[in-house]
Amino acid sequence: MLLPRKMKFIELTVFKNDMDAVLEYLGKSAVMQFSEPQSTADNAAVAEIRDKIERIHDAAEFIGGKIGIDYYEDDEENIVLPGKEEIDLTENLCSTIENLKEIEHKTIQEKQRIRETITEARAFSKMNVPFSDFDHLSYLTLRLGRLEMKEIQTLRENLGERAVIIPLGDGNRILAASSKKGRFALDTQLKKVSFEPISIPENYRGVPVDMLKSLNEQYQNLEKELDKIKADKEKMAQEYTGDLERLVSSWHNALIIEGIKSRFTSTNTLYHFSGWTPLDTEAKLVKDLSALTDGRIAVHSYTPDEVPSIQSGKEKVPVAMKHNSFVKGFESVVFSYGAPLYGTIDPTPIVAFFFTLMFGIMFGDVGQGFVLLLAGILLNKIPSFLPKFKKFSTPLISVGIASMIMGFLAGSVFANEKLLVVPTRAITSFLFGKPMDHILHILPMAGEGGSITKLLYFFGFTISIGIVINSLGLLINIYNRCVLKKYQAAFFSKTGLAGLVFFWYAIFIGLRLIFGGKFEGYDIACLTVPVLCIFFGPIIWKLISRQKPVIEFGIFTFIMEGFVEVMETISNYLSNTISFLRVGAFALAHAVFSFIIFYFTDELARSGIAGTFSAVLISIIGNTIIIVLEGLIVAIQVVRLQYYEFFNKFFIETGVEFAPFRFKSKNI
Repeated sequence: MLLPRKMKFIELTVFKNDMDAVLEYLGKSAVMQFSEPQSTADNAAVAEIRDKIERIHDAAEFIGGKIGIDYYEDDEENIVLPGKEEIDLTENLCSTIENLKEIEHKTIQEKQRIRETITEARAFSKMNVPFSDFDHLSYLTLRLGRLEMKEIQTLRENLGERAVIIPLGDGNRILAASSKKGRFALDTQLKKVSFEPISIPENYRGVPVDMLKSLNEQYQNLEKELDKIKADKEKMAQEYTGDLERLVSSWHNALIIEGIKSRFTSTNTLYHFSGWTPLDTEAKLVKDLSALTDGRIAVHSYTPDEVPSIQSGKEKVPVAMKHNSFVKGFESVVFSYGAPLYGTIDPTPIVAFFFTLMFGIMFGDVGQGFVLLLAGILLNKIPSFLPKFKKFSTPLISVGIASMIMGFLAGSVFANEKLLVVPTRAITSFLFGKPMDHILHILPMAGEGGSITKLLYFFGFTISIGIVINSLGLLINIYNRCVLKKYQAAFFSKTGLAGLVFFWYAIFIGLRLIFGGKFEGYDIACLTVPVLCIFFGPIIWKLISRQKPVIEFGIFTFIMEGFVEVMETISNYLSNTISFLRVGAFALAHAVFSFIIFYFTDELARSGIAGTFSAVLISIIGNTIIIVLEGLIVAIQVVRLQYYEFFNKFFIETGVEFAPFRFKSKNI
């Protein structure tokens, strides 16, 4: 199909209660491009959803779960918006993880306080200092006394992080320790729980042994508690990561929808929005939305010519393509240059064919082509294998097959020219009555008198490819210009009908001379007429369309512009055609490189086991270099030929690619 899909502009009016379901359908079906600018707005609903997403990410980060969002073209059916189940699950999982996080935080803080207490108490445990003097320590404030066991927990809760309460052996004796800054709070809380200080004998020296023992026990218990928390986190990571990833994707979808809704025109009960959809999907879209809302939807449809923004030229109709799997793989080559204008010819099928053809000619080898074919199959069949590069699977498969075909004609398998000799001889004997080692021998060889002639024929074939591509570019431009009603450019420009006639007749003269003909007098007239049409094209069209002034900037400026236009026409057609010699040149370079590898490996293989091993190693390295480096260079050259020798004939103005709303990571 050489023309883009026809488009319709539709306006929808939807009740607010149905809006989420409508947007969910549009996000999954990917059939509508909104005309309003899309951006998430900071309203209450958006802020609430962002809080939930941040909460889920924090929970996942705490337990060590790795979550991410990647949407691909075949994932739409698995995308859901958060309902009651997702809301409840979000709260339950996040609350459970946050409670464990709080417990871990308190345990770490308690462990830190006890470690600091142990460090300073241990430093003074063997000193011959009265216990009463410990009140003068730089860090510790110690209080020794009696307290009912039931009051210990109350005291700990009241003091929080400001003190450590240490039970001492049996009975109700405790030791309370705090920093100097916390001494006042400690004494205040001790009074509230009827703490009874114990008098220490004046001759009692050092730190009580029970105190250090109890501190160490508490420290060890806290370490065990942290180990248990770590195990719980690992268990949660295994159990909850999948749910958290599903939830964060669901809430991201809700964030997208809320952001979109905030940009639409709305009342207390209705939303109104508009956008573009392909004509061939309009009927199904309206039917599905009507069924989804039980008929509570209003739809108005317009052709592009009926849309005011299109009539005024402020907006361009988005361009949507409909290709088979082979052609679709080459859409990125076209759209990386620019989208064609709506209603003009879609060059993607032509690009797909000639890209495959030229790559195969320049990269002919059965084995190396098979590697490209295998890479394309892996990208297509294994979704988890570099999924973002899946779009390159079809081009790789296509050029791989083309390279294998060319490689069979040239008789090369991983740069080895002997492996296909037997089948090639059998085939050529059957087809031509004469056995040949190679059907197509690109590399000229000594002793073969006709090899240079064959090589010239091969280069002539690559030139003919250039002639066809240039001609197609001119024909596309003529059609496009007529569709856009730019008739002067269609008929009287260097890329219009006048340029095409000049180009074709010049090729006709060249072919006639090659095959023994002569340059005739009428050839001058036949070349001069299209050149004069190009030179006087602006004047001719203004006279036809009755535009004034006929010569706008003076006769001298007109002559200079016309002269430059004619010179550019001749030089461009000459360079655009000769440029395709590079196809043959790269094919020859590929053959030379392959021959070098084959020559070295063949010689080494005759010199024993060590030589055979070296030959295998050189073959692997050489073929790897060819596949990676030369394959990349060839791909660049093919793209260059498409862009500069084909696209520049008709890609004077680019259009807008159809970008329907869908739940993709790029929307987030």
